[in-house]
Amino acid sequence: MAWFNRKDKGIQTPTTAKKEAPDGLWYKTPSGKIVHMRELRNNSYVSPEDDYHVRIGSKEYFEILFDNNEFEELDADMISADPLNFTDSKPYPARIEATQKKSGLKDAVRSATGKLYGQDIVIACMDFGFIGGSMGSVVGEKIARAIDYSLKNRVPFLMISKSGGARMMEAGFSLMQMAKTSAKLALLSESKIPYISLLTDPTTGGVTASYAMLGDFNIAEPGALIGFAGPRIIRETIGKDLPKGFQSAEFVLDHGFLDFIVDRRSLKKKLNTLLELLKA
Repeated sequence: MAWFNRKDKGIQTPTTAKKEAPDGLWYKTPSGKIVHMRELRNNSYVSPEDDYHVRIGSKEYFEILFDNNEFEELDADMISADPLNFTDSKPYPARIEATQKKSGLKDAVRSATGKLYGQDIVIACMDFGFIGGSMGSVVGEKIARAIDYSLKNRVPFLMISKSGGARMMEAGFSLMQMAKTSAKLALLSESKIPYISLLTDPTTGGVTASYAMLGDFNIAEPGALIGFAGPRIIRETIGKDLPKGFQSAEFVLDHGFLDFIVDRRSLKKKLNTLLELLKA
């Protein structure tokens, strides 16, 4: 064949004809495995070679969990105010506006209702891409309203947590969301309506100290960081090295704070099984 010759030095391509690979075409996991983004999407954003669970947001979780990706979003246009006139390196409203433009999100949680294997469900899912998934007034209010929807329609509630904790720009207003959401979940429990909490990487701070740990079932994805304060802060506070795997989902499970760990590829089926059990 004319195109193959051992004496050839290689394929000669003019510089003007060379094309760069599009950004985001490949993903490299922490262990060094490289996977094509199409394959990753088709595998629920889990690396097939090392089972690494890539961080994803509400868009991807809704695609995975809602039948045919069909859902009705709740309180979609709610945005944060600036109750404290807070400014650090920039004013809080400017930070919110910049994050909205960059992420395409209104705030750090989205809630929606739809069907999971034909069963009605309400899902609230946090987005780490919005100021580290921090819990501010909008996050607490949207979760509270999603629970109200569950109560009114007697529909199971799923909370997917992914957060760095309370939003410092709202100070005490942020911390109040811990009590508000916990009180709403108590009403859900009294009404015997199922609540499943899924903890993903990372789930920390006031979110862990409130609604993330109050499920009828508390479950997590493999390798997720789960804790209150971060490992570095704890290490510096106590002046000791931490146990191996400290605050990983597996460590938390071994110490009795989780019911089980679920691979994202089987998450929808496991949730369906739990909902059937809780209905019985």
